[in-house]
Amino acid sequence: MCGIVGIVSKDQINQQIYDSLLLLQHRGQDSTGLATMDGSVFHLRKAKGQVREAYRTRDMRALKGSVGLGHVRYATKGAANREEEAQPFYVNAPYGIILVHNGNLTNTRELEKELFIKDRRHTNSSSDTEMLLNVLATELQFQISGSEFSPDSIFAGVRSMHQRIEGSYAAIALIAGHGVLAFRDPFGIRPLVIGRRLNSSNSYDWILASESLVIENNDYEIVRDVNPGEAIFITSEGEMFSKQCSDNPQLFPCSFEYVYLARPDSIMNGISVYEARLRMGDLLAETIKKQISLGDIDVVMPIPDSSRPAAMQVARQLGIEYREGFFKNRYVGRTFIMPGQQKRKNSVRQKLNAMGTEFKNKNILIVDDSVVRGTTSQQIVQMAKFAGANKVTFTSAAPPVRFPHVYGINMPSRHELIAYNRSIAEIEKILSIDQMIYQEVDDLKNSIIDQSLIKELDLSCFTGKYVTGKVTNEYLNWVEKEYLS
Repeated sequence: MCGIVGIVSKDQINQQIYDSLLLLQHRGQDSTGLATMDGSVFHLRKAKGQVREAYRTRDMRALKGSVGLGHVRYATKGAANREEEAQPFYVNAPYGIILVHNGNLTNTRELEKELFIKDRRHTNSSSDTEMLLNVLATELQFQISGSEFSPDSIFAGVRSMHQRIEGSYAAIALIAGHGVLAFRDPFGIRPLVIGRRLNSSNSYDWILASESLVIENNDYEIVRDVNPGEAIFITSEGEMFSKQCSDNPQLFPCSFEYVYLARPDSIMNGISVYEARLRMGDLLAETIKKQISLGDIDVVMPIPDSSRPAAMQVARQLGIEYREGFFKNRYVGRTFIMPGQQKRKNSVRQKLNAMGTEFKNKNILIVDDSVVRGTTSQQIVQMAKFAGANKVTFTSAAPPVRFPHVYGINMPSRHELIAYNRSIAEIEKILSIDQMIYQEVDDLKNSIIDQSLIKELDLSCFTGKYVTGKVTNEYLNWVEKEYLS
């Protein structure tokens, strides 16, 4: 999971991209990068850490141009602590291309051989984004060779690239002297939205971003989501072209975007993230009613912040008082994103504090958005009991995470997942709770989909069914071995 943005404007856009990356910071905290294009000249700055730490005044002054892109990284491929793995990546031919990518490729072993033997291309990192860029560059060079640059030749290159790439990818690229190219994988797993606004020349400025809130906060109007398999090309002058570049596009957006990753004030694939989370709470409440005696619960509490909408609805549907008992330190990163179990474990108490007066001698029903490794949940239960809770029931707005997520979320090892090969009773024992209640898979699906907009979801981390196919047990074993090595 990463955050990406691209802008084509009549004005200098370095500040716009910087502001956009701040809005996307929740999507990645490992590193960030910003690139602009001034005519056919690229200017690039990338660094480890968060946006506010990475760019200084002198950096911004050097990032000249009215076309550009930016990235915040949450490492799922490649080392998190190496600046060389930070995006964007660059190749010098054809024309010169700079690219940012959100997602995970699942055929990197095959691509590595193809790039070296067939394409005669060298990658200097372990990043699948650099592989994606080089495959795209190879296919564009083939299409453009011997002919004039045109949107049709660009789209033909993207079509050929789709045929070689597997996995999830939403990407934005600068093509030197020509404009911005954006595309989305044929299953639309990772999000990408396009917006526009009228400029002083009575033409349009354009923006592409991972989440709609970026478009709205920059005073653009949302045009639509980029379709699965579609490519968008916007010239440096602001002329927009689009084409479907996949033979069989299907929309299977990642369900975890709605559960946890996206900001609640975003709209993805036409569905409000906030409203989806409210519906998760409504349906979770129905499951809770079937499993516990409501007279045994005194208060409902969320784990801030992403579970708050679901928790409010649970309390409302159950007729139980809603209270805030956990308070968040805004200056600590999201624990789910932090690398390493020990660092994640240590950060929980820095991130959350339990207010004793809300817990003492009470039976607490805690609502969280999801339970992945269980490390955070275990610490939260301990905090609640230390604060004086009499009984703790833990509920999750998402189903048990039993399988690795291979499409851009850092869940590569089955053995790190608390629900992998474990019963609910075993999970309750590990977490030291009185009862564990999960959302049903069908209820999660029904809380998100709207048959007029979305008919299916990627639910692979809950069901083990991978929408792109070719994700075999052998592949999962290899991913796990690479992650643990």
